[in-house]
Amino acid sequence: MIKDTVKKEVAEVAVDSKKYFQGIGRRKTSTASVRIYPSTKTLYAINEKDLPVYFPTAELQLIAQDAFTKAKIAAKFKVSAMISGGGIHSQAEALRHGIARALLVYDSELRKNLKKVGFLKRDPRAKERRKFGLKKARKSPQWSKR
Repeated sequence: MIKDTVKKEVAEVAVDSKKYFQGIGRRKTSTASVRIYPSTKTLYAINEKDLPVYFPTAELQLIAQDAFTKAKIAAKFKVSAMISGGGIHSQAEALRHGIARALLVYDSELRKNLKKVGFLKRDPRAKERRKFGLKKARKSPQWSKR
């Protein structure tokens, strides 16, 4: 009986460890390590949570799914991602960037569509650092003549 349960666990691990395609996405200070597995339907596991739980608004969910819709790909994937850093909006865009890069590993023919909509370019914009003697990055203290 114990051997049967061990065999089942090994079989489940073998199913989960099937071939995957990996991509790293970044935006501002957010980083998303994404793995996509070919599957019968599209599922998301982001930091071990479902897509609607992790990204509660419809806008953020659309951003996360954009890479699949704009690539015009018929295949379904199970998406597993570990996201850290930044805010929730930049995390959604980092996830989109990671999925786009993973799709390129899956099929290099998708490059044309993904590059056209700008999902392969990392958005490097980040908050500028505060300088000494200033209130913010560029805002100076109020000046008075007398």
